[in-house]
Parts: sequence; structure tokens; C-alpha cells
Amino acid sequence: MQRALALAREAAQAGEVPVGAVVMRGGQVLGEGHNAPRALADPTAHAEVLALRRAAAAIGSERLEGCELWVTLEPCAMCAGAIVHARIARLYYAAADPKGGAVEHGARLFQQPQCHHRPEVYAGLGASAAAALLRTFFAERR
Repeated sequence: MQRALALAREAAQAGEVPVGAVVMRGGQVLGEGHNAPRALADPTAHAEVLALRRAAAAIGSERLEGCELWVTLEPCAMCAGAIVHARIARLYYAAADPKGGAVEHGARLFQQPQCHHRPEVYAGLGASAAAALLRTFFAERR
């Protein structure tokens, strides 16, 4: 989670919402990313999606079976859907997102009967640090 938080800080420095994500398997980083929709002019350039894309390219497969995703904020519906399609085994996220999250808030995507893969979910690891980054980022813009 420390690496994901460092990536979130990089996002904030670039003017992006501070979210960072890391895909790992067997203790090895396969892909990482931070939010970059503004920089890339791409609404899908969320930290999780970028990390999943890079991990898939690194192993040469769209299926990231046996992998874990570490992210600083509860994934949105788009990212939760990508997690399902990638077959991520375990999701670790720091801060909850009652407004835009779709794992334990909102759509609760993994709990839907149409969801064909459900990762193990571990929430709250590094939550205070991730929440502080987000609060500071948005306070500076108001």
C-alpha cells in the first residue's frame, strides 16, 4: 500500500485526483499507475485501469489470476468491472468512497448476481493516509 500511496501523491502533484494502484503477484509488482484522465485526455485512465493494463501487458494475458490489486480508494463501478474481468484474486483498498465507490458502497458490484467473479476484498489498509491526501487535494481546489 505504501507504493500505491506514493503513486497517489504523484497524481496530486500532477493535478490529478490522488489515487494510486499496484498489481502484484507473488510479491512482484506487475503493473502500477495513478489517476491520469486529464493528462491522457482519457476518462478511463483511472489508477486501477492503468495498473491492470500494465500488468496484463507484462504477463501477456488479460487474465490476472492469482494477482492482487492494491489501491488507495474504493474502486468505482468502471474499475470494479475491470477487476472482475481481469480475475483479480484479492483487492486491498485504503479509503472508502461513499459517493463514488462500487465495492462496499453504491452499486456493490461484486455482490450482484450477474457478477461472474468475486475477489476477496480487504478494506481500510492505509485509510487515514489516503483520506488525508484526498481531503488536502480537494481543500486546495475549493
